Amino acid sequence: MTTPNALSDPNIKPVSNTSNFQLKVIKRDGTLDSYNSDKIAVAITKAILAAEDHDHADASHVKQLADQIVSGIHGRFEKQYPSGGSINIEDIQDQVELGLMRQGMQKVARAYVLYREEHAQQRKDQQPSEEAHPRFKMQRNDGSEAPLNIGRIRALISQVCRGLEGVDADHLLDLSYRNLYHGIKEEDIGTALIMAARPLIESEPNYSFVSARLLLDSLMSEVGKALNVYLPAAIEDASNAYAEIFEAGIRFGIQEELIDSKLDSFNIEMLADALKPERDNQFTYLGLQTLYDRYFIHHEETRIELPQTFFMRVAMGLALNEDDPTARAIEFYDLLSSFDYMSSTPTLFNSGTLRPQLSSCYLTTVPDDLSGIYDALRDNALLSKWAGGLGNDWTNVRSLGAHIKGTNGQSQGVVPFLKVVNDTAVAVNQGGKRKGAVCAYLESWHLDIEDFLDLRKNTGDERRRTHDMNTANWIPDLFMKRVFEEQDWTLFSPNDVPDLHDLTGQAFEKRYEEYERKAEIGEIKLSKRIPALDLWRKMLSMLFETGHPWITFKDPCNIRSPQQHVGVVHSSNLCTEITLNTSEDEIAVCNLGSINLVNHIQDGELDRERLQKTIRTAIRMLDNVVDINYYACPQAEASNLRHRPIGLGLMGFQDALYKLGIPYSSAEAVYFADQSMELISYYALETSSALAKERGAYESFEGSLWDQGILPIDSLYKLSQERGERYTVCDYSQTLDWDGLRQKIKKEGIRNSNVMAIAPTATISNIIGVSQSIEPTYQNLFVKSNLSGEFTVVNPWLVEALKRENLWDAAMVNDLKYFDGSVKKIDRIPENIKALYSTAFEIEPHWLVEAAARRQKWIDQAQSVNLYMSEPSGKKLDNLYKTAWSRGLKTTYYLRSLGATHTEKNSTPVDQGVAEQTSTVVGSASQNEVQGSLSNHNPQTTQKAGNDFELAKGQEAPKMCSILEPDCEACQ
Repeated sequence: MTTPNALSDPNIKPVSNTSNFQLKVIKRDGTLDSYNSDKIAVAITKAILAAEDHDHADASHVKQLADQIVSGIHGRFEKQYPSGGSINIEDIQDQVELGLMRQGMQKVARAYVLYREEHAQQRKDQQPSEEAHPRFKMQRNDGSEAPLNIGRIRALISQVCRGLEGVDADHLLDLSYRNLYHGIKEEDIGTALIMAARPLIESEPNYSFVSARLLLDSLMSEVGKALNVYLPAAIEDASNAYAEIFEAGIRFGIQEELIDSKLDSFNIEMLADALKPERDNQFTYLGLQTLYDRYFIHHEETRIELPQTFFMRVAMGLALNEDDPTARAIEFYDLLSSFDYMSSTPTLFNSGTLRPQLSSCYLTTVPDDLSGIYDALRDNALLSKWAGGLGNDWTNVRSLGAHIKGTNGQSQGVVPFLKVVNDTAVAVNQGGKRKGAVCAYLESWHLDIEDFLDLRKNTGDERRRTHDMNTANWIPDLFMKRVFEEQDWTLFSPNDVPDLHDLTGQAFEKRYEEYERKAEIGEIKLSKRIPALDLWRKMLSMLFETGHPWITFKDPCNIRSPQQHVGVVHSSNLCTEITLNTSEDEIAVCNLGSINLVNHIQDGELDRERLQKTIRTAIRMLDNVVDINYYACPQAEASNLRHRPIGLGLMGFQDALYKLGIPYSSAEAVYFADQSMELISYYALETSSALAKERGAYESFEGSLWDQGILPIDSLYKLSQERGERYTVCDYSQTLDWDGLRQKIKKEGIRNSNVMAIAPTATISNIIGVSQSIEPTYQNLFVKSNLSGEFTVVNPWLVEALKRENLWDAAMVNDLKYFDGSVKKIDRIPENIKALYSTAFEIEPHWLVEAAARRQKWIDQAQSVNLYMSEPSGKKLDNLYKTAWSRGLKTTYYLRSLGATHTEKNSTPVDQGVAEQTSTVVGSASQNEVQGSLSNHNPQTTQKAGNDFELAKGQEAPKMCSILEPDCEACQ
């Protein structure tokens, strides 16, 4: 191979120029040069000509190929370095190789590889080993120059790799040298080392811990300088300065009015002694980077917290009102830092600060008058400002065409106001920490329901579209019965039927039928009668096309509500897991936190003692939020102090199944969902009752279902009675002493009106490095995007399993990339591993519904239940959502589908150059198979719900909303 180094040959004329952004190239001598895409094009041209590839010898064709490859490389760099940066020349040449391969030019690519290897060997032979990495100089923050401490970098990389299997410190050191250059800024050195480690995560998950430790080193330096605390060079030694950093951080935070001065009343020395710096090693890179970007308190963009001081600050904020706040803060800190439990994002953001808005969710009912509507919009803005997720009930607002007495005109209906809600959510983005977000709910008999269904469409009048907010159907049981029986359904304006919104179950059915008779005889002028099945089809079609509105069910939320004696649940929240009463006088508030389920699996089963200990502390922390919380609206404060609802949930469910060796698509997984939630429910209610004995029951306890000795499992019978057995198929099995707990609660009361809710846990699960909420694995290898950037995520459980089979290698990584993280078509993987590591779209969605139904019987609120369908159709959706309703689910959340490129890739043969072997995808279980497995596992048999339907004749199946990253940024 005799090709000259065209990347630096001044005699070759450029063939392409696509670069306008500021990117620097690190040359092999450590100097910087400007990135120039022309040089890349020249290199590609020279490589093609030198390889004597006659098929591509035509000059214009060569130029076209070079331009295509350069464009691809340029796009990748722009995405990776949107604000500029520096890249090693070797990385550029790596991209050239990939570009040639993607163009099918294997001969040219092979020649290019051989050329690079030949010249790399020549450079190695020409340079003594001690001169291989010359001593560059770095630029200090004050502008002065100093020698770059290569010895310190070597020691640091050695330290961060220590104790981790599968990582190679020498290899990482070599890669790190490629990112260093003469004149590098001191603050950029840490970033350069992290950028060397990050690409290795896909081949060895432990490099995620390496990257996190490198980030921690940079963070320690940043915090130490901000607080004027001297830190030794070595991480191990620097951790000894944790206590000093903690004390200095508290003083500095109070001085700068970033932290509540009440924190100074704690025994700071005792808290400092309780810190456990070694727990920093638990973080993955995604987890620590997320904390760094969005959670640590900063002063003028400089962080003043380390991970353990952050957890202690949160714990102190939650212990302010305790009798012994220092001791309780240590207890709370120990739970948070162990990753056994994690508070919700608003609590982590704001605990211990001057504005401790710690609650996650706010639910409001919008009244039917102009001043009330705009008061509700103002409340939305204030609540969103302080990191609250919003659920708005709009059913009271009269429909399009309804008479307005004050102006003697006609109403424009709900939709124009929702456009304002949408724009308010965009404008108030929670201080840049996360997106503002709201979900609007409308009951299915509202005359504007058909326009409401269209809000998220990409076509039509943009003034009647809301692309930045969420929507949800609030569906009464009577509508579902009419769908099953293929009867008609009548739409009304709420000003003509004012009591329907507050009625549920059989009382709603009776009154609704009376209104229908009035409409038939003309007593109600504004109404519309349509086939219920047609409206149901449109609901599913819009869900099919846009992912909205979500399907939620009014009656199970109310019939099973412990608080039905003092109000009505008019909607759920932003993420469909909260079911609390709302009215014009009360804004419902819920405080969330989640148990890390996988941490409580020991020796192949749930560690009940550890779970009980976690729940006792977690419930106390959640209850404390009610009294400490900053309330932006008086209606929220009054409601929360009166009812004291909390929402204890869980995360890491999929990880727990991995640890137990149970596939998600199995009766065993459904049984585990039942067993684990029963234990959580039992200990949570027991703890709340114990708190009631210590602190008093909540104000509106008398007359509640709790007061009557009716627990969540008992309210399931109430639902069956209201619906009639024909429409409900539930499981009532139980294993614990619920009779004893009923008597305890009736005697001693309960501290919280509502106790459990399973939230999405999108970000807090990232922080502690587990699967989110009750979700199945999205993909075993993928790139995750959020406000902190892009992160390679690889399933460490799968990697460990493949290592045990001696199957984890570079070819396996490539296979996983090609198949979008799926193992189904990789023949050399054993079938038992394929079953265990099926991804979300490979799991028959009825398994998700069945597992959720088993959890729902123990939960007094609801769950954020995402459903996945790789090849959706009207018939499948009809069947799935009817089953969800019949099994007693209160709500569902997103409907996920695969993008077109994923579907195509999973149905075509693999190029032999990409993956070694292929096989057909294992077929999904039918619903009958799901039910059969459950029937065999549990004597409580189940039935198939409802009739299937096809889309109307001539109607094309719309494209499903494709959400490649199943992550609710709004609820983080």
